[in-house]
Amino acid sequence: MKRVLIWVLSLWSVVGIGWSRSEDGLQELKAKDRLLSFLEKDAVSPGANSLMIPLTLIQGAASKGAVCLDGTPPGYHLDRGFRSGSNSWLIQLEGGGWCNTIRSCVFRKTTRRGSSKFMEKRLNFTGILSNKAEENPDFYNWNRVKLRYCDGASFSGEGQNEANQLYFRGQRIWSTAMEELMAKGMRNAEQALLSGCSAGGLASILHCDEFKDLFPSTTKVKCLSDAGLFLDATNMAGGHTLRDMYRGMVTLQGVQKNLPNTCTSQMDPTSCFFPQNLIANIQTPLFLLNAAYDAWQVQESLIPSSADPHGFWRDCKMDHSHCNSSQMLFLQDFRNQMLSAINGFSMSNQNGLFINSCFAHCQSERQDTWYANDSPRIGNKAIAASVGDWFFDRTATKAIDCPYHCDNTCHNLIFNDVTSTITISESTRLTFTPLNLLNAFLITLICVPNASWGFSLDRD
Repeated sequence: MKRVLIWVLSLWSVVGIGWSRSEDGLQELKAKDRLLSFLEKDAVSPGANSLMIPLTLIQGAASKGAVCLDGTPPGYHLDRGFRSGSNSWLIQLEGGGWCNTIRSCVFRKTTRRGSSKFMEKRLNFTGILSNKAEENPDFYNWNRVKLRYCDGASFSGEGQNEANQLYFRGQRIWSTAMEELMAKGMRNAEQALLSGCSAGGLASILHCDEFKDLFPSTTKVKCLSDAGLFLDATNMAGGHTLRDMYRGMVTLQGVQKNLPNTCTSQMDPTSCFFPQNLIANIQTPLFLLNAAYDAWQVQESLIPSSADPHGFWRDCKMDHSHCNSSQMLFLQDFRNQMLSAINGFSMSNQNGLFINSCFAHCQSERQDTWYANDSPRIGNKAIAASVGDWFFDRTATKAIDCPYHCDNTCHNLIFNDVTSTITISESTRLTFTPLNLLNAFLITLICVPNASWGFSLDRD
């Protein structure tokens, strides 16, 4: 009986550890999803006078293989333009991170970022998508579209994993969506702006010239990347968190074939997913809107929990005002890297910049940062005014803020409960599952032979 019990204990231990690790990984994925939701909350949360636009699924997309990770059809939200904006189009590519492993993609297809089954049926249009002149002075009466993101590779993957029923079809989603919108009147556009936030901001860079090629030369076409300038940076422990993630994603999702030849002919595919290696070769006018201390990159690339197991950087990561002098120097170096990366890009007269020294992320979709009485400014000019001046060629816009902390107009993000939850969820050292607890209980029975438990372990 003792030998049988020891064998059972070993089995419980192995299964318990496996379950614990599995649960840890799931909690980490959920934590990252919560972070993305936190960064997006002001863009999607409806207010008293919200403009809620219904979801349209693209009929026939599946026959073209243009499907979300789980095989469901992709979708978009369209609010029609009016009066002088009837023949102008703004396409906003949704963001939401990436998936770089089978596990993370399988998880992702159980969320709105991997399946249209879980997408909101109506979405709040605010910021650059608002239909009110007082909230969005230059684009309020355009045809405004939010293209939903459900592939996990910035609309650039091509492939599938049959064993796990995963479809990596980002490039096909992009192409099919553009076909749909062209048929709905975008082919007649007099002017068009491709925009995007975060992973969507990166997608607006990747697809900028493709977007331009959809239209005749008489159409005014430009691109805007908001929070899409992801840098190939070193984290606080010397690792390359984002490069490692991109490498896995590019390989898993077959992204290489859809990256620009101007880059892949000179660099490896992973390097060609970083905007710093792409922007110099974009032919279409492009505007980069980015916080110099991008909140997502600080959280996930510069100070990932995996690189800070003892939590020395935790307070700084949650609230920049808690960073000590050496930590702030590290963040200032990140800003310097960003400015270096855009140096050549900024030389072109057709391009635009708004790099403010804030701890923020996605400033075009949030009303408070896009255009409001107290919205962020550089040189007393708000983001919406800067983008509008650039698009309509009213004045050149190359706005670069002074280093932190001279800008008192920032709407900085402070991570309290959401980040503490992430830190705890990503820790694997103190995880207790029902199997762990049962395993500990059984070990106690073995180690305390004289204990009275109401039954005997020695009988055959």
